[in-house]
Amino acid sequence: MAQISLTLPDGNSRQYDAGITAGEVAADISKSLGKKAISATVNGAHFDLAWPIEADADIAIHTMADEAQANELVRHDLAHIMARAVQEIWPDTKVTIGPVIKDGWYYDFDRKEPFTPEDLGAIEKKMKEIINKRDAVRTEVWDRARAIKHYEDLNEPYKVELINAIPGDEPLRMYWHGDWQDLCRGPHLQHTGQVPGDAFKLMSIAGAYWRGDSDRAMLQRIYGVAFTGKEKLRAHLNMLEEAAKRDHRKLGKEMGLFHMQEEAPGQVFWHPNGWRIYTTLQDYMRRMQDRDGYVEVNTPQVVDRKLWEKSGHWDKYQENMFIVEVDEEHAREKAVNALKPMNCPCHVQVFNQGLKSYRDLPLRMAEFGSCARYEPSGALHGIMRVRGFTQDDGHIFCAEDQITSETAKFIAFLSKVYADLGFENWTIKLSTRPEKRIGSDETWDNMEQALGDACKAAGYDFEVLEGEGAFYGPKLEFTLTDAIGRNWQCGTLQVDANLPERLEASYIGQDGNKHRPVMLHRATLGSFERFIGILIEEHAGKLPFWLAPRQVVVASITSEADDYVAEVVETLKAAGVRAEADMRNEKINYKVREHSVGKVPVILAVGAREVEERTVSVRRLGQKQTSVQPLDALTAELAQDATPPDLR
Repeated sequence: MAQISLTLPDGNSRQYDAGITAGEVAADISKSLGKKAISATVNGAHFDLAWPIEADADIAIHTMADEAQANELVRHDLAHIMARAVQEIWPDTKVTIGPVIKDGWYYDFDRKEPFTPEDLGAIEKKMKEIINKRDAVRTEVWDRARAIKHYEDLNEPYKVELINAIPGDEPLRMYWHGDWQDLCRGPHLQHTGQVPGDAFKLMSIAGAYWRGDSDRAMLQRIYGVAFTGKEKLRAHLNMLEEAAKRDHRKLGKEMGLFHMQEEAPGQVFWHPNGWRIYTTLQDYMRRMQDRDGYVEVNTPQVVDRKLWEKSGHWDKYQENMFIVEVDEEHAREKAVNALKPMNCPCHVQVFNQGLKSYRDLPLRMAEFGSCARYEPSGALHGIMRVRGFTQDDGHIFCAEDQITSETAKFIAFLSKVYADLGFENWTIKLSTRPEKRIGSDETWDNMEQALGDACKAAGYDFEVLEGEGAFYGPKLEFTLTDAIGRNWQCGTLQVDANLPERLEASYIGQDGNKHRPVMLHRATLGSFERFIGILIEEHAGKLPFWLAPRQVVVASITSEADDYVAEVVETLKAAGVRAEADMRNEKINYKVREHSVGKVPVILAVGAREVEERTVSVRRLGQKQTSVQPLDALTAELAQDATPPDLR
């Protein structure tokens, strides 16, 4: 029998007969590993312990301590266990597919009666029974004809369709969990008892068209989440509960910030309170950019297709663009325009006006650019995922030897902005050259080196994402971590020598000849809409005082205090604090409760004693205790808090 060589992670190699399984290799390494093993990685592919290895390979054996592989297997097995449980309870149900997704899995079923929330409890109970049986998991590779006949005999038409869609050179793996069987690529655990029975939960039921086609059958999808231990599940469920409390859509309604409606899908109707946040944030960013040497421009929203064709966006991005056709006077055919989905081609047009010298570089150009992109209706999500948005967009036109210094400068700028907005934890990822790209290896070496050097110069580590750069250049991604541990990719910096070439941008160098500038596409917040949604959720609606749309409400306890209430409001306004009066004939507790729901940071209660002493009773959002302060002292304190951080 042929011999193969398997190289372990420590660099040592072992000789085996071809066809040995990963499970047998684990047992050969040690009895302990053989018992703990759950899967293997063979030449970069995740392997079932029962699969044979036929050629020389690098191999790593995984146990439950290997989080990524363990989670994949647990969630994959639970998808099968759930499908088995459903068919044991409702035998007429037909099964389709059940992939692993982030934090869990789903499985789609064809069943006449709709699942109910109560059914989820019954399914969970049956799943735990299956787990406790510790039924063996086994796999076989079948030929196509045998597999099709098997599913035709079982009256499982969806499985037959799946088989017909699988490429002919791909093996058909049939998995059994006890007596229940499914078509699956694998890998899987070795018996159902390896799944932690206390670390999963069925979450919800949704409708889903078969294979995403609205002309096909509507199926029922059950979602579940799972982890390798109950503490991790509990932490995840607590995070979801906290996320629900922080949902920007819920808080946006309570705070009167914005609304969405079907007549303008994916576009925001900003209310006065929400627009106050928007303009305050925009004013702050404008001052910061001005201080950092940017010139602000504004470019058209409707642009002729000729520019999009020249820039390359018409071919690569047309399906995401809103097309506008106009009957131009005396024209033989309609003029075809598009709402701009990005600002970069227009910024090159501004750069191209007039002769530029090397002395003009770097030229930092910024725009609060209103853009429109088509997003499928199912992908829209509050103000986080929209069709109409405004970017804090910027483009730095520079020479190649300025990439490092300009990138380092931008990282310092971004870090200050994020800190001012309450985000101290963020990471950088460097996306490098993809297989299909333009430009020489030397050019890519220089661009990637420049970005890496800039991160180091700015004092930040970075993670490398091999092959995930754009076809024309590498990029940096800046990812925030919020208060409950979620990650949000917001800022970007993309190196681009392609667009200046396509749109014929140039400057006169020291040698008197024309040169192409490099273009650095950069954004700090991304879209204002999405970032405001992130801010709302990060702070659970309790925005930093300077950003809060309603900063102070002065509420009367008795009508005799109304004149003093008005005086307090005017005093605060004169000091630059957003203040309003509440002199309604309502009890003070009612007023406090209402304004607390609206996330007003400071509520001042004023009664007869406060009028006499020229004080105010102060209640701060989230604090149960109140304090009594002199009006003058509180005014000075709140005026300082209301000042944006860049102006303090």
